[in-house]
Amino acid sequence: MTSACGEQRQSRRSGLVIRNTGNSYLVRDEQGNDLLCRAKGNFRLKGIRSTSPVVVGDRVSLDVNPDGTAFITDIADRKNYIVRRASNLSKQSHILAANIDRALLCITLRSPETSTVFIDRFLVTAEAYSVPVTLLFNKIDLYNEEDQEYLSGIIRLYTSIGYHCLESSMITGKGREEI
Repeated sequence: MTSACGEQRQSRRSGLVIRNTGNSYLVRDEQGNDLLCRAKGNFRLKGIRSTSPVVVGDRVSLDVNPDGTAFITDIADRKNYIVRRASNLSKQSHILAANIDRALLCITLRSPETSTVFIDRFLVTAEAYSVPVTLLFNKIDLYNEEDQEYLSGIIRLYTSIGYHCLESSMITGKGREEI
């Protein structure tokens, strides 16, 4: 934008945060341009109880200055998000991502084994924050007959409580189309 005096003004845009590295954010604007941004300091003062006030998946408003610098000025309400406990004891949580359409949990019975405790903890967290989940059982080419029976039982269990389950092998290509 140009003012009546001919000087350049900042422009207001909106976009989607696609990468977060420390205090820098890569935001894809409505025209498909990727802009490197910083968050305005006032997010830290707005009572946000998280170590991560802006996260991947956030829909944001930003001001772009004539010199190309850009600042995130507002975050739209999130439809959902996923968190973990923060390692920094002064904050309650660390938001990992927001506005998630679906989480895909990749599970293996061997090389390495994914425990059902881990699967259940992931599902509890996803349910708590309204994030839909698909369970992807991978490396099925490594499974012997006993493993296949165990896998069938696990898939029956998780399917019976409402989870979508897929089987795949990147070696044989099984399941790639569904993914």
